[in-house]
This record gives sequence, structure tokens and C-alpha cells, in this order.
Amino acid sequence: MKLFSAFLLLLLATSAHAELPGATAAAISQALSSGKPTVIDLGARTCIPCKKMAPILESLSGEYRGKASILFIDVHEDQAAARKFRVQMIPTQIFFDVKGKEVKRHIGFMDKPDILKELKAAGLK
Repeated sequence: MKLFSAFLLLLLATSAHAELPGATAAAISQALSSGKPTVIDLGARTCIPCKKMAPILESLSGEYRGKASILFIDVHEDQAAARKFRVQMIPTQIFFDVKGKEVKRHIGFMDKPDILKELKAAGLK
């Protein structure tokens, strides 16, 4: 039981450190005009599904740097962005094509293969 508890604690501690910084309005504007597909994940650092997505988003951000923009907005810290993007539930992922046009919206946890599928549909090469 102690081994299981230690493993669980380690797992939680590891995933808690893998998170993107909150995106600013300038970063969002730059991403949407960059000519690259973009996903903005709107959630909260205290939300369980959002915490599960944090390491996925961090991984994608590194793997596709220069090819796609992966952004995170904490709606508790940036309520204006939550209103701007009409977020009703968290997490919400909004996908934008290479022209900065919204092409897909998803509510709830989204795994890495599904995020990649939508980024490819939005123009990821």
C-alpha cells in the first residue's frame, strides 16, 4: 500500500509541473495571425480534466514548436478571455486553421491523438 501511495504521489507531482503558462491576449493574436494551426485550451489549473490535459498540451507544444500554436488560458485568471471565446464549460478546446478561423470546438478532456487529428484537419503539416 505504501508503494502504491508513493507511486500515486509521484505521478501527481510529475503531472502538476507539466503545464503551459497562461496565454496573453498578445500571444493569442500572434498565434492566430501566424499562418499556423492553433489550439487554445480554456480551463483552470484546479480542474481535474484540465490537470490531466496539461502534460499532453506541454508535450504537443514542444513537439510541434514552429508548426502549430498550443495555448492555455486559465479562465479563473482571465475571465475576459472566457467571455470573448464564449466558454460555457471547462475544459474547452478551440481549434483555428492557418487563417485564424475557428474550425472546431470541443468540450471536456481530449487526448493527444484526438488533438493531433484536429490540428491536422486545421492544416498541421
